[in-house]
Amino acid sequence: MIVRWGLERLPGVLAEAGVERPLAVTTPRWAGLELGVAGLFDGVRAHVPTETVEAAARAAEGHDGLLAVGGGSAIDTAKAVSARTGLAVVSVPTTYSGAEWTTSFGIRDEVRGMKGGGGGALLAGIVYAPELTLSLPRGETAGTALNALAHCAEALYVEGRNDQADRHALAGAAAVSRALPLVLEDGANRTARKELLEGAMHAGAALAGAGLGLAHAMAQALGGRFGVPHGALNALCLPPALRFNEPAASAALARLAGALGATDPAAKAEELAGLGGFRRLRDLGIPEEELAEVAEAVVARPGARVNPRRASAAEVANLLLEAW
Repeated sequence: MIVRWGLERLPGVLAEAGVERPLAVTTPRWAGLELGVAGLFDGVRAHVPTETVEAAARAAEGHDGLLAVGGGSAIDTAKAVSARTGLAVVSVPTTYSGAEWTTSFGIRDEVRGMKGGGGGALLAGIVYAPELTLSLPRGETAGTALNALAHCAEALYVEGRNDQADRHALAGAAAVSRALPLVLEDGANRTARKELLEGAMHAGAALAGAGLGLAHAMAQALGGRFGVPHGALNALCLPPALRFNEPAASAALARLAGALGATDPAAKAEELAGLGGFRRLRDLGIPEEELAEVAEAVVARPGARVNPRRASAAEVANLLLEAW
């Protein structure tokens, strides 16, 4: 993977990746950004609806690569198109989602209210440009940063954990814990924004190296059913998942606590979520009476199956109620 810092490095990364006629895959927010691309698809939507992927794939005809500019939805859209077409993806992340590091992607079936996905994207490069995060709204800042923190936490104890991913996870958790309060206090703090993006970079590498656990399975099932932002859901699902995993992953959680500068990692995650304005699932419009059905979907997800402590649907329902 080619990784560079600074938007001015983008032409060189595209050239190094062998991409001469890229299609930019983005939202209207970034459609006016001067990127030197051969084409533009600015129809990205949250949670990557199936129809959006199909439209982006049609737009990619005649191009030799994909330039994803935006958050997780833009990058996942580009990755889904890559898996269909074989086109390489270069990402310019504008949030802290970490999607730029994984070959897998999520797609939402809006009719069925389900989040699925796939894999096989061809990743060629990443360009980190902290200046593009300065205008990121508070909610997206906090939500995607807490998604990054969940990547770090779960990488430390899922079945796929390894020493290299652990190093990225601990570095990422420490950076997010330090920088997020500073960024929420002053979104124009360039130094803190850069550190937060560095934390997200490490979190993404940890995610790619180890995988996801129960907290993400909960967030994915809720997001697929209700279309609520993924970052907000991770902010609320991570603390109960950490508490649930304590009996089976106490050593990993002690390491996480050290990186966070805290004695209780779940309480620290709740504190950071509160700073971002995330307190209860009910505040996001999620109905209590549907949580039992969501729990059934959670236990079927891959993240729940590689979690260090297997959870039954009834146990997941209790965790969702704790967050509700």
